Amino acid sequence: MKKRLVNRLKTAGLILMLTLVGLLLFGCGKKEEKQSNAAGTDKPFDIIRVATPTDVTRPDIYLLADELGFFAEQGIKLEFAGTVPSPQLVASVVAGKIDVGAAHINRTIAGISAGAKVKAVVAGTETTQEIPHMVYVTLDNSPIKSAQDMVGKKIGIPTIGGCNEYTPYGYMKKNGIADPKGKIEVIVMPESNLEQALRQGDIDIAGFHKNPNFLLARGGMKVLFTDYDVFGGVGGGTPFYFSEKFIKEKPDVVRRFVAAVAKANNWADANQQAAIDITVRRANAEPKMLRTGYFAPDGIIKPETVQVWIDFLKEFGEIKTDVKPEQIFTNEFNPYGK
Repeated sequence: MKKRLVNRLKTAGLILMLTLVGLLLFGCGKKEEKQSNAAGTDKPFDIIRVATPTDVTRPDIYLLADELGFFAEQGIKLEFAGTVPSPQLVASVVAGKIDVGAAHINRTIAGISAGAKVKAVVAGTETTQEIPHMVYVTLDNSPIKSAQDMVGKKIGIPTIGGCNEYTPYGYMKKNGIADPKGKIEVIVMPESNLEQALRQGDIDIAGFHKNPNFLLARGGMKVLFTDYDVFGGVGGGTPFYFSEKFIKEKPDVVRRFVAAVAKANNWADANQQAAIDITVRRANAEPKMLRTGYFAPDGIIKPETVQVWIDFLKEFGEIKTDVKPEQIFTNEFNPYGK
């Protein structure tokens, strides 16, 4: 009887010990999960709403930084809020429908000139000779071979204004054509329709945001010029911007967002094919439609990439007021900008 009681006490003690160990392990596991959910702290993620990437033609920094955990490292979680057309991005940021926008710098400048309270905080893509922001092509057998040949011709572009429209004006002006804005016929259509329109003769020149090599590989087309031929390496900047209200209320969130984007920029430049592969998978895109991209090192916004478009938009009447580069962008939130 005594021996049975001892055995029961031993069994009860063992069960109690195992229970305590289990609770301890469970508690530790929950603590690690909580910490890993926000960059090593017990704070919840800060949610940043962005436009869902569509018609992807190059590695996408949102998708890369999300996939690689760069946003999670900074305690940030992206919320993809649906498609927002490029011309509506600034207004959507101001209205609070999304928190951050990213497009060619001319959109940011035009919006701020019109009174939009936004500011660019980290650079995205930039132009190189091999990887331009925009490329304008004709058919192989087209008689258009120079800026002079463009006079009176039809040019198809995705949207009116900005880099789509003004880059051709810049090319013509640089090559001796005065008042180029009135000397070509601009036809707006979705970028996906441009190639067909060019091949069937509805337009004479087509302006794409695509890799020149991709277009040439399709056959029957030749490159007339790119934005690099007009502006060199300073004309293709596409920075990310927040509303001034968001920046004032959540400067630390902006700082962490900038750090994640800057890290993703550098990673994408060093791992171009991997960046394409991730984007293809995450965006469910056709691999042949993606080009390599060149991203601003460390995400630093260079003043000249802003000033060139301030001058250009003023010259062609897109903006009426005097705008200074410091009104358009800041590098103060960038850890590499000190």
